[in-house]
Amino acid sequence: MTEVALDKASQKVRDTFNKGFTAFERGNIDYAIDLLSSCIALEPGLLQARKFLRAAEIQKAKQEKKTSSFSHMLSSATSFPAHAKISGMIKAGKGIEALAEAEKLLRKDPLNKKFIEIHAKAALAANMQEVAIQTLEVARDNYDEDPFLIGWLGELYQKVGRTRAARECFEKLCELCPNDPMVIKAFKDAIAVDAMNTGKWEEVAEKGGTYQDMIKDKKGAEILEKESKAVKSEKDVVALIADTLEKIKGEPQNINYYRALARLYADTKAYDDAVATLEKAISMSPGDPELDSMMSGIRIAKFDNEIEMLEAAESDADTIAAKRYERESFVFENLQERVQRYPNDLKLRFEWGIKLYENDYVNEAIQQFQLSQRNPKYRSRTLYYLALCFKQKKQLDMATEQLRKAVSEMSAMDDTKKDVLYELGCILEEMGKKEDAMACYKQVYQVDIGYKDISQKIEKAYQ
Repeated sequence: MTEVALDKASQKVRDTFNKGFTAFERGNIDYAIDLLSSCIALEPGLLQARKFLRAAEIQKAKQEKKTSSFSHMLSSATSFPAHAKISGMIKAGKGIEALAEAEKLLRKDPLNKKFIEIHAKAALAANMQEVAIQTLEVARDNYDEDPFLIGWLGELYQKVGRTRAARECFEKLCELCPNDPMVIKAFKDAIAVDAMNTGKWEEVAEKGGTYQDMIKDKKGAEILEKESKAVKSEKDVVALIADTLEKIKGEPQNINYYRALARLYADTKAYDDAVATLEKAISMSPGDPELDSMMSGIRIAKFDNEIEMLEAAESDADTIAAKRYERESFVFENLQERVQRYPNDLKLRFEWGIKLYENDYVNEAIQQFQLSQRNPKYRSRTLYYLALCFKQKKQLDMATEQLRKAVSEMSAMDDTKKDVLYELGCILEEMGKKEDAMACYKQVYQVDIGYKDISQKIEKAYQ
């Protein structure tokens, strides 16, 4: 399967991509991931969609702090059946199907090396070398000291004729493994192939330059390179901030530049600067719900950072608890105010309902969930929370009704369906319907043996 350019894709794919890209630019990451995932489902060869999908997934993982080695290890353990399934598909020659399943793993944990490797293997099995290269390029940006990934990427570059990129990979590999004769030979071979395939490139290389020296607008090339990185270094972000400030000077009324600048400030933890930037944008575009949402997110991130700093400094428990209480109070009051400002925003209704439920305002939460269930994207999760509310009110028959309704409307066994089936089993067990409860538990157990205490429940039943 060959790469598909955006202008060669169908109108539906182009429209979906444009919406997804706009959502990504505006920081609406979940919506961007949904739309860009739809793009590659419709057009697997659309590399541009895959590029921004991966960037959005990584950004979400960073926001949710799912980038530690422990979180990768945990996701690998819980996803072992899916990983094994994909390996089987690859061996059976079902590359396209394997690639689609591997996308689900990367959506769950985009910086997990095991998931990156199986995704690249699936892409190669689907005869999509550029997709494999794109996946490994993201890996290299995050694991720039991993000889296996860098060497594999160099080999793929060579196969597709990108000799300069291959040479740079093997040069890096020599730095990592200076005494490995096989690595040194591979580097020499890469130099030879590159010399045969290039002209001006060699002239530039002899002077110690890079490919950027061959581009007239060198500054523009550097900025584009920094923007294209899924995960940017601190130096990259500083350069991008300076560039965005220049853009604002040229177009002071362009709200998108203010959004971009606020995100960059937040990336460097300059939260006050981010807030000031958004306040300026809101003054120019009052009543913009996306700017409002972004402002809330940055203020919450500032609280989280302050809590982390207090914990790192080993501050006393009362100080940390006070800061946590301040954060929760802000989230509660901010959601309440935003729901009042945007009463037709069902996503906000859903989030407000969760916050009400967590603070034991059960009847008020039910009112919000009864409204938010009209949004198809949040309907299943809303029904789940409605059931929790009815359960807390001891109205178990109505709780099971919501959960059965949710199950009937879901096909894929995703995390939400696991939660729904597990909760339905718990309520049925509480009602004395043990066989029905076990039927729910078994559905979860068959796909995820590590989910909560599902293994203990099944084993106890069989004993």
